[in-house]
This record gives sequence, structure tokens and C-alpha cells, in this order.
Amino acid sequence: MHVHRPHGGGNRWVRIPDASPTAIRLSVRASGAANTAIGLALGVLLGSVANRAVRGRDRAALSLGPDEWLVLAPASDNNLADRAIAAAAQNASVVDVSDRFVDIEVTGPRAAWRLNGFCALDLAPHTFPVGMCTRTLFGKVEVVLWRTASTAFHLEVARSLAPYVQQCLFEVGDMD
Repeated sequence: MHVHRPHGGGNRWVRIPDASPTAIRLSVRASGAANTAIGLALGVLLGSVANRAVRGRDRAALSLGPDEWLVLAPASDNNLADRAIAAAAQNASVVDVSDRFVDIEVTGPRAAWRLNGFCALDLAPHTFPVGMCTRTLFGKVEVVLWRTASTAFHLEVARSLAPYVQQCLFEVGDMD
């Protein structure tokens, strides 16, 4: 469950997670036929285009590099990692990293502007379109950044560093 927590300017556009895991997160590394088998077991294809997300029903696979994905699925899908491991005969690694990350949503007409306060990527729609994802630095923290809509971004942040990222977003302020 996401909640809005007022804290100065800009927060009405920043969704902050509560303490409980809101999603299953799997770090998947696979090549060849293994990535196809794992994708079928997970219910979302592991895309072949780097830095692009593939959505399937209620889950997504974010391609972060050659043969590497971060798969996001509902927390209710308890045995997802086991299914993926069983599907991967060889040449694959599936690690449940659900407890490591939390998600932060940044939305609104100035979402890219808010992120650019601490992220040097060009987030213009023609250079970072909907569906694009990447690892990047936000301030001093590595995050996974995914543009989910024209005015919405999803960040995957290490749980212990989320308060820092949240504070940075709050410091940007509200210009709307």
C-alpha cells in the first residue's frame, strides 16, 4: 500500500511506501532458452531490448542489461521465485530481492523536473520515453528508474537508502 506523507513542498506528487513489502522483486540473469522458460513461468516475457520494461498482467520485467532483469510482481504471488528456478534448467540465476528494495512513485506534470533535481539523466520524453528503464544515480544512491507514463516514474531504491531519496525529492519543492 502506498501512502502520501506531507512534508513540505512537492510531496503531493511523491508516493512513499509503507514499511511492508508491496511487491515481489526477483533479480533474474539468464541467457538463451532459459530466459524464455523463466519468462513463461513468471507470467511476463523477459524482453530482449535493453533498458525497456515489458508489462504482463499485473507484473513487469525491467531489462537492466544483457541477460539481466528486475521482475516486479504482486506480493501475493508467494511461490514465484520457486517457479522461476524450476523453469530454469541451466544458465540462469533467480534471486528474490524483495526485502532489499522499496518503490517510490513520482508523478505529475513536473515529475521529470523533480527527479532531475538529483538525477543527471535527460528525462525528456523523446530521450527517455514511456517504458524505458535504467540503473542510475539519484543523488548519491543507485536506483532503478522506470518511466511508467508520460508524467509518472517508478523508482526501486534500497530500503535502507529510501529515506535519503525521499528527503531529496522533498527538497526539490513544489513548483506546480
